Amino acid sequence: MGKKKLAVLVSGSGTNLQAILDACASGALDAEVAVVVSNKRKAYGLTRAREAGVPTFVMGLKKFLRGGGTRDGYDAALAARISEEYAPDLVVLAGWMLILSPAFLDRFPQRVLNLHPALPGQFAGTHAIERAHAAHQRGEIPHTGVMVHWVVPEVDAGPTVAVAEVEIKDGESVDDLEQRVHRTEHELLVQAIHKVLPTL
Repeated sequence: MGKKKLAVLVSGSGTNLQAILDACASGALDAEVAVVVSNKRKAYGLTRAREAGVPTFVMGLKKFLRGGGTRDGYDAALAARISEEYAPDLVVLAGWMLILSPAFLDRFPQRVLNLHPALPGQFAGTHAIERAHAAHQRGEIPHTGVMVHWVVPEVDAGPTVAVAEVEIKDGESVDDLEQRVHRTEHELLVQAIHKVLPTL
């Protein structure tokens, strides 16, 4: 049995991707990143991948739509290229900012993991950290958290694989909270991948 192959999808700086690459290099994960994909050509995550010797490709949604494609067509084409060229055992969304439809998910049944900076049932979608910080300011919640979950068509609603709470400290800025949430993300994502690898 060779190492499990991961496809990692990123839209931004790729700090969570870096945590995965480091864990694979150290042996903390018995896996290899087969490809890193982005919907944004300037995403720094692509640079991180290239520096680690990992293949990359970019598939921009706007360009696809301008060419006459549909949103579901984009998802289907993205899934087909990842599957046919790299055959990953697991797809990891590590800061991927597009919602994936069944046109993508059906190609990888129960094999797409997402990282979300909130607890299950709280702050689905974008700006979760800022929304949690604001809720704490209003006295509504004592803490926020991070979860890794299986992806379903509903946003941030799939079955959870791993969860960690993050305290919100009185008086701290959103930036301070964000830094601590990101540190938790890096650890929890690697733990979650390690947990599911034997089931694939």
